[in-house]
Amino acid sequence: MSGAPRASRTPVTIITGFLGSGKTTLLNRLLADPVLADSAVIINEFGEIGIDHLLVSTPAENMVLLDSGCLCCMVRGDLVETLADLYRKRETGEVPQFSRLLIETTGLADPVPVLQSIVSEPALSEVYALRDVVSLVDAVNGEAQLDEHAESVKQAAVADALLITKADIASADAIARLEKRLRRLNPGADFHRVVRGDIDPATFFDASTREPQAKPRDVNRWVNAAAFESHEHEEDAHCSEHRHDRRIQSFAFYRDRPIRRAGLTMWLDMLAGLRGANLLRVKGVLNVEGDPVLVNAVQTVVHEPVVLDAWPDEDRRSKLVFIARDMQRDEIERTFDAFDFELAGGAARSAFDPAAYAQFVAAMKGFR
Repeated sequence: MSGAPRASRTPVTIITGFLGSGKTTLLNRLLADPVLADSAVIINEFGEIGIDHLLVSTPAENMVLLDSGCLCCMVRGDLVETLADLYRKRETGEVPQFSRLLIETTGLADPVPVLQSIVSEPALSEVYALRDVVSLVDAVNGEAQLDEHAESVKQAAVADALLITKADIASADAIARLEKRLRRLNPGADFHRVVRGDIDPATFFDASTREPQAKPRDVNRWVNAAAFESHEHEEDAHCSEHRHDRRIQSFAFYRDRPIRRAGLTMWLDMLAGLRGANLLRVKGVLNVEGDPVLVNAVQTVVHEPVVLDAWPDEDRRSKLVFIARDMQRDEIERTFDAFDFELAGGAARSAFDPAAYAQFVAAMKGFR
């Protein structure tokens, strides 16, 4: 595959959620909407999501066209191979053109390996760009699933948007408890209540927040540091009752001094390499030598930083939010000394600089 400019990469939305959370219903709703006619969707088995009534024709092996014009692809084997094959067939005209891709994970899946494939696999990252993770949580059974299954907690913690499904058949008290619990796990996510999959596709598929031309209000909404601040000041003894939840901590950080470019690179490498498994989500807009830069990481998956065309507002401080597992706030904050790291004389990263190396070692002590 040949590389593509960032703006021309196909955006990918991952739809996840525990068994019975309503992914089938949501996908049926989305795939039937003409707005998504130029989309492709990857699922595990056609029978699982019940789209037989939408099928029109079979343009290629494991691929079918839907009556809305969407292209549906069944995974048989490796996801990376499936994604690469889908791209190749689009380029050669074997399947119709598509401008976005949806990937539905199985109910018991950890979504992070899917993210990692798209972001880290060179052949895929050149042509696909991860956009959002949408997690569905069942309002009737969601609390019990969060109690019993760590996968369900992780699906919620890494999400950009959380959809509370079956809101029409759950009690108001159950919905309120579930939303409160999810906001503790992931304060910065967009929350939506959904009945029978009825949601405007534009909620997920408008202009991407993580592009240089993103609107200021969209950037601030995506980082949503204020929600993390409010969460940190709340006292909720209820959290200690949930064994999975109490391992999760959420923090918001601000920094007044600009960050060195080399320091940001070193810090991101350090995050992923040393404690990536514990950092479920990291998002922020940083002042990097005067430029506004978006950062986004999920565990060991670090997205390429994006330089914005303009600041979201008049605030020039760096803003960072974390959702961490089995980590304390001060452990993270101690690593921020790495932000001041600067290569002597603009040396290449491979050049050995004793002073810079000493600074690197000192910053690493925050993760001991």
